[in-house]
Amino acid sequence: MALAHNLGFPRIGRDRELKKALEAYWKGDISEAALQQVGKELRAAHWKIQQQAGIELLPVGDFAWYDQVLTHSLMFGVIPERHQNKEGKVTLDTLFAMARGVAKTSCGCSSGTQAQEMTKWFDTNYHYLVPEFTKNQQFKLSWNQLFDEVTEAKALGYAIKPVIIGPLTYLWLGKEKEATFNKLDLLERLLPLYGEVFKKLAEQGVEWVQIDEPILGLDLPQEWKAAFERAYNLLQREPTKKLIATYFSGLEDNVGLAASLPVDGLHVDLVRAPEQFPSILDRVPAYKVLSLGVVNGRNVWRADLEKIVVILKQAADRLGDRLWVAPSCSLLHSPVDLNREDKLDDELKSWLAFAVQKCQEVAILTKAINQPEADEVIKALTESKRIQESRAESSRIHKSAVQNRLSAITAHDSQRLSSFSARIQLQHKRLQLPIFPTTTIGSFPQTKEIRTARSDFKQGRINEQTYTKLMQSEIDQVIAFQEKIGLDVLVHGEPERNDMVEYFAEQLDGYLFTRFGWVQSYGSRCVKPAIIYGDLSRPKAMTVDWISYAQSKTNKVMKGMLTGPVTMLMWSFPREDVSREVQANQLALAIRDEVVDLESAGIKVIQIDEAAFREGLPLRRAAWQHYLDWAVNAFKLCSAGVKDETQIHTHMCYSEFNDVIESIAAMDADVITIETSRSQMELLDAFKAFNYPNEIGPGVYDIHSPRVPSSDEMVALLKKAVELIPAEQLWVNPDCGLKTRGWVETEAALVNMVAAAKIMRG
Repeated sequence: MALAHNLGFPRIGRDRELKKALEAYWKGDISEAALQQVGKELRAAHWKIQQQAGIELLPVGDFAWYDQVLTHSLMFGVIPERHQNKEGKVTLDTLFAMARGVAKTSCGCSSGTQAQEMTKWFDTNYHYLVPEFTKNQQFKLSWNQLFDEVTEAKALGYAIKPVIIGPLTYLWLGKEKEATFNKLDLLERLLPLYGEVFKKLAEQGVEWVQIDEPILGLDLPQEWKAAFERAYNLLQREPTKKLIATYFSGLEDNVGLAASLPVDGLHVDLVRAPEQFPSILDRVPAYKVLSLGVVNGRNVWRADLEKIVVILKQAADRLGDRLWVAPSCSLLHSPVDLNREDKLDDELKSWLAFAVQKCQEVAILTKAINQPEADEVIKALTESKRIQESRAESSRIHKSAVQNRLSAITAHDSQRLSSFSARIQLQHKRLQLPIFPTTTIGSFPQTKEIRTARSDFKQGRINEQTYTKLMQSEIDQVIAFQEKIGLDVLVHGEPERNDMVEYFAEQLDGYLFTRFGWVQSYGSRCVKPAIIYGDLSRPKAMTVDWISYAQSKTNKVMKGMLTGPVTMLMWSFPREDVSREVQANQLALAIRDEVVDLESAGIKVIQIDEAAFREGLPLRRAAWQHYLDWAVNAFKLCSAGVKDETQIHTHMCYSEFNDVIESIAAMDADVITIETSRSQMELLDAFKAFNYPNEIGPGVYDIHSPRVPSSDEMVALLKKAVELIPAEQLWVNPDCGLKTRGWVETEAALVNMVAAAKIMRG
């Protein structure tokens, strides 16, 4: 009998209960006991949902208060010295201090302690806190969350499979805080901790453990491949059956390594890498379970059940009871429940599946193998075929005008009129900015009043005229504040925008939207990705009126703010019937129209954010160049329609730039702003080594933490920057937008930032 299991479930709750509880706790509105109770109730609810959907083996340990990597750091005692207290006690506030840079008194560490560096979880828009390793790193079990949750689940009577990050992936994701050692050298110290974990789980009655090793889908150095063999040869002695889970990429050259590891099962992602099948059947030993990830855990489209059943039947013929059926990866990356969506029209809704529905798909696919003649199976397959045909034939998807414009693109459309060296002279003359010019990335705090007004407008409680006046009043205040503190290039604060992708997507043809399709990005930060269902175009201007109004209120330079095509694509749920390149170019043409309209309205600086540029890079190096070529071209296509005097900015988040610096330069943005404060300007090394020609704004403070750094700290960072980049190329700005911060901390931090820039000017 094939078995239905799940690799992980969204932890935020149908109505973002976790987000609301976390933020209430951080504000001091609820106690730790109340927060813990919310977590317990969510876990119980999610196990029940999965079981009722037909999942036979439930994941435990996929819940996290901030992110799962940080949870593992606490479990293994990987706590930076600055976050430790004298008693060596580890509390929930220790975890939040590591994540946010501040802590309540129970942590016992300084409230001014810097948060750990944050970066993207492989090629997703999910973030994790980077473990910090030292040469003398010691590991010890110091956080019992996993074991407590196993106890909870077993008390409720569920068949469970604890989920942990494997030792090689955990080390790979971390960072050496000293230059004199290799983090892989820590493996022998770390492995005994995994042995302790397995022993404790076995004592709790656990049979199977899921060990996530997604780095098996990467281009691994030989020493890491050898370390896999060494590690699992040692760990095979420990109790519990072990399922190695890989996802986000194919195993490719690591298939032999993964298949031969002395464990009891292997999970592969057949959505991201369908080419692995059926050859994987020949590589898995006869004693080993093979879990096939056949339902897409990272997108929202209903699975084509008929096609998948063909694959599973072939697998079942070879594997028999050793076949497990699963989503491609954890459903962490999927919204929770499509049934919450009461405003979608029936046709569009019929094409979709969220986490709950994906669990149901896994269950019915498993039943299709075990009981192929069951009425429920026949009905599901018939309905799936009808829906797939309906979607393929829908006139809502394909637009000839969009396709004709796309086919008419030439290389000339992606080139600025003159070189950067010629453009920048004209821009300096026009803008008249000082050295170390100051600006922000775009958004200002989204207050309760702003959110209420936006909600009231959407719900029809206020009319458009009233809403516009309320937003203009917010813009007035933001401009007045920026002028007061002396910022050089201003922004309008984006009060009218709900999200940097959703706001634009709502004004483009070809997108659909949900009310409750929230996905966790990190901690309490949730996003609601729009869904690309058809060809994309811009019916009318999206930002021109707001930016023009803001410019009319100041004599200073006002920056227009747009989201770039690659980020629009990466932070949406994309179509699966056409390539990402096609979708990016459709978006680029729509944004190009907006850029040209902003310039015509007199806007001298236009920022086109490509926060997700590095995130979109394929995990396998062999596929990089194709992606970089079309991603760079999409940015140039949307930005190249302006005159030389118009300055184009872009912003990028959490990026390791070394490998893609040539492509970033090829984007030819006049100014790039990047997040560098948590890495202490280390990310600028790539720009120095490459001799990056254009201007750069390295973030001088971390907006993901409520901590307010002093001007001296920012000056210290700018001095590091000057050692790497000529002063005349440098801008001064925060790491990212300010929408998630409060006004008190925002004002204090920006005042300090402007003061730091003045100090640098001498």
